[in-house]
Amino acid sequence: MFMHPEIANTLLEDKRRDLEASAARHRLRRVVRLAQRPTTVADTDGEFPAAWRSVVLRMDEQAALQRPSRTAGAAPVSTTTSVRGQGPHEDEPAVAAVGLTKRFGETEALRGVDFSIPRSRVLGLLGPTGAGKTTAVRILATLLTPDAGQAFVDGIDVVRDPRRARARIGLTGQYAAVDERLTGAENLEHVGRLFHLPVKEARERARELLARFDLEDAADRVATGYSGGMRRRLDIAMSLIGRPSVLFLDEPTTGLDPRSRMSMWTLIEELARGGTTTLLTTQYLEEADRLADEIVVIDHGLVIARGTSAELKRRIGGERVEVMLADARDLGRVVEVLAPIACGDEIVDQSAASVVVPVRSPDGVVPQVVRMLDAASITARDVAMRHATLDDVFLTLTGRTAEDDDADQDRRDAA
Repeated sequence: MFMHPEIANTLLEDKRRDLEASAARHRLRRVVRLAQRPTTVADTDGEFPAAWRSVVLRMDEQAALQRPSRTAGAAPVSTTTSVRGQGPHEDEPAVAAVGLTKRFGETEALRGVDFSIPRSRVLGLLGPTGAGKTTAVRILATLLTPDAGQAFVDGIDVVRDPRRARARIGLTGQYAAVDERLTGAENLEHVGRLFHLPVKEARERARELLARFDLEDAADRVATGYSGGMRRRLDIAMSLIGRPSVLFLDEPTTGLDPRSRMSMWTLIEELARGGTTTLLTTQYLEEADRLADEIVVIDHGLVIARGTSAELKRRIGGERVEVMLADARDLGRVVEVLAPIACGDEIVDQSAASVVVPVRSPDGVVPQVVRMLDAASITARDVAMRHATLDDVFLTLTGRTAEDDDADQDRRDAA
């Protein structure tokens, strides 16, 4: 019987996808079997996608919290103890880092980092590339062991009791870690099974999260056909299957288009309103400005500033006068001319031929600057007042703009 080549190719492609999906399900069933015995990430390296390897780290911890003690007469493990290092307490921060240090060869990634996150709050972790942000997150997520210092999640010491700590956290890395050969619903259901949820409950939890993350219409589509924003939403949904009290988001909007980024911001805001404590690392300053209740700035492995966005802006001078010049050769003269009214270090942008100077009060500053420039015979294209931004904070504290830092990272990636 003759079959049109295009139809034959379509049938073969469908068969290939079915076989790949079947193979993926077989591997996941083996992961579930691994969950029934002591296991390590090394057991699954090279065989399973990163999403499942990270889940294996946590699946037996969930079961450990639910199993009663085998010791006769012993009480079940409590999840609400108030003893430091044993469990959550209302008065304790949800996350605490105390004097964390970490060295990789000759590089000191962390040199005594301290910060904490109150419950149901969002902390933004900012810093140049290589400042130590991801290292701090990986230590808190039990993926790295610090050389010194302590880290707590829900009052649990993540070094002394990593298994119980893992049961409290959800982690989303810089790149979506979903199995592209499975549908969105299958990804979520299988993660639910890895957390020892009954089949019905895993399916219900998957449907609940698909609806919450606006993925219902794509629930039965293979993830390889998802857009970047959809994969990101599915990735975060997978990290919430176990209902963690603390969520680590390591640059969750990296690589997303502006529309998907805005959608992700709305989602993170909803999680925060729902009571999820969140540690957010980001390369987008407007993202931290919008989402973070507090911001910690890290540079060269040290915390160099902490406060709300408004507090950090006031710290460097909340009002600024910006002068755009017709000739960039006048930049040095402008700095000298405006020195009497400056209350901090100026920011000179050679490529934009502009100077930004912090001032104590905005009252009457613009006409005063115009008169000063006119007296010095300097031609300005524009003179305006503006509020300090987080980019100003970033530049003042680290000596570089976030855009410069991103450009350096892009060049390293291209190399």
